Amino acid sequence: MSQRVLTTESGAPVADNQNSATAGVGGPLLLQDQHLLEKLARFNRERIPERVVHARGSGAYGHFEVTDDVTDFTHADFLGGVGKRTEVFVRFSTVADSLGGADAVRDPRGFAVKFYTGEGNYDLVGNNTPVFFIKDPIKFPDFIHSQKRDPFTGRQEPDNVWDFWAHSPEATHQVTWLMGDRGIPASYRHMNGYGSHTYQWTNSRGEAFFVKYHFKTNQGIRSLSSEQAAEIAGKDPNSHQTDLLQAIERGVHPSWTLHVQLMPAAEAADYRFNPFDLTKVWPHQDYPLRRVGRLVLDRNPDNVFAEVEQAAFSPNNFVPGIGPSPDKMLQGRLFAYADAHRYRLGVNHTLLAVNAPRATTAQNYGRDGLMASNPQGRYARNYEPNSYDGPAETGRPLSAPLAVNGHTGTHAAPQHTKDDDFFQAGELFRLMSAEEKSRLVANIAGGLSQVSRDDVIEKNLAHFHAADPAYGRRVEEAVRALRED
Repeated sequence: MSQRVLTTESGAPVADNQNSATAGVGGPLLLQDQHLLEKLARFNRERIPERVVHARGSGAYGHFEVTDDVTDFTHADFLGGVGKRTEVFVRFSTVADSLGGADAVRDPRGFAVKFYTGEGNYDLVGNNTPVFFIKDPIKFPDFIHSQKRDPFTGRQEPDNVWDFWAHSPEATHQVTWLMGDRGIPASYRHMNGYGSHTYQWTNSRGEAFFVKYHFKTNQGIRSLSSEQAAEIAGKDPNSHQTDLLQAIERGVHPSWTLHVQLMPAAEAADYRFNPFDLTKVWPHQDYPLRRVGRLVLDRNPDNVFAEVEQAAFSPNNFVPGIGPSPDKMLQGRLFAYADAHRYRLGVNHTLLAVNAPRATTAQNYGRDGLMASNPQGRYARNYEPNSYDGPAETGRPLSAPLAVNGHTGTHAAPQHTKDDDFFQAGELFRLMSAEEKSRLVANIAGGLSQVSRDDVIEKNLAHFHAADPAYGRRVEEAVRALRED
């Protein structure tokens, strides 16, 4: 077999890839050395802007198989029958740190699934927690700024972290999750995934249901203590990536069982708390888990940059039978996620292999822009309607319409009878064992005791007291003890 010839990007053969062209032996370099300039220019452009959040990630391919009939609740084709399989790509990530951060840190984990369905790609973008810190997207930039590196010190500052939480009582539930035993997963394989938001399913009769997704790990929940995580992060910052890669390579294919909670749309208005509030869970006794199928990961990407870093997930990628809900955080993300990818990757990022539909073909009038391939040819029109047999609308909505009423304005969320920021955080605390409570208190006190302002500490302590008197008392005592040392 003959040796392949190294070429420039334009296809010209390269004579020498070891020495730059110079003006004589030992002389200065020549501007005419196209191969040198091309290599250096490309090298300077090998990195793209990292994600502002979820920058540090890992991913794998696999499939989703339906195990239980849910056609009474949705007419989504990929959920249309027991045994139906759909190819998927899943990306896991930490939230707050940069691309070079460690995996084993106390941080929520992203859990994003791209279903390559026959009706287009469906992106389910969630976390490893069923709730989040805030309930309105207008606060999302502020929240992330408080968790990111301080502009002056260049590091995450407890003053900023806890000051934001002090002024955001709705964060108490998620703070309790984050500081508890599941705050640092042992690996991506050993954690659950949640859609977190409330979505809508619509069946073939036009009946609407609100839905929450739960991916339960079949490997069992395993987590790290703060001390274990610090040791692992120091030895292998890529610990989660290493674990996922090696497990799949040796044929140990991680899997999750998908369950959903389903609420008939008519019940949402009178439910005891706002069912579209991302800081709250739906109790299982009200809406039990219903099994749907099994998610399996069995193939690693060939190129992490091309397939993990360039993977683009957006919750507005719906398919017929699935749609949005009035969840304000979800509504904000319908715009923000897609816009982030247009900035990072360009307007044609959906043409990249990892993002393009696989079981169908995208047909639309999008043209031009950075990296456009324009495969439609000379006779394709880029407007609609047209007389040239171009793609046309179906007239069939993806999901049931959402009822709206009232006057426009910056309204606070509607109040339900059990709408408070502390009740579910207290319930979570009371569910914990004595050992879990002790670790939770120690984790919170370790960060809160470093805050320099007494008023910020007091505001946060008031949140824990409101969730459960014992919760607040124990955190207050632990913080006091650490500050007196």
